[in-house]
Amino acid sequence: MPRLARTFMKQSCYHVIIRGNQRQRVFKRGKDYVRYLRILKKAKKKYGILLYAYCLMPNHVHLLIEAATSMNMSKFMQWVNRGYSAYFNNTYKTVGHLWQGRFISKPIMKDQYMIHCANYIESNPLRTEIPMVDNIADYKWSSYRERCISSRKDMLDDIRDTL
Repeated sequence: MPRLARTFMKQSCYHVIIRGNQRQRVFKRGKDYVRYLRILKKAKKKYGILLYAYCLMPNHVHLLIEAATSMNMSKFMQWVNRGYSAYFNNTYKTVGHLWQGRFISKPIMKDQYMIHCANYIESNPLRTEIPMVDNIADYKWSSYRERCISSRKDMLDDIRDTL
């Protein structure tokens, strides 16, 4: 049975989740996180994607993005996932699928819930069975510090511009 087409709503953002195949770790070392973020930044520019929040967990990724069309969002995710998979498989001498199926995308209306969603995404390291950090600002692989603390925006687009 064919899978259902994605629902795409104009003037919406999307909470995107992609998981490691069989819940495997997709980030083993710090350099893996750095490479993923580098690929994400290039893809963002290539496909005109706005990125409002992210959190890279050891076995999955959360993104809060906005795309002009569903095709842009799909191509963006395909480019990121393929680029990182190639890096991972080459680095760790593995083959096969890194990601579990296609990515999940949940529409988020551009209102105060969007800020709630960004907070939810960035607080993932606190909600694990054993919290990964005591303070969310200490987790290196989320957008929290750039979005809430730093005045320098390197990766993120300003969430306030959309509200």
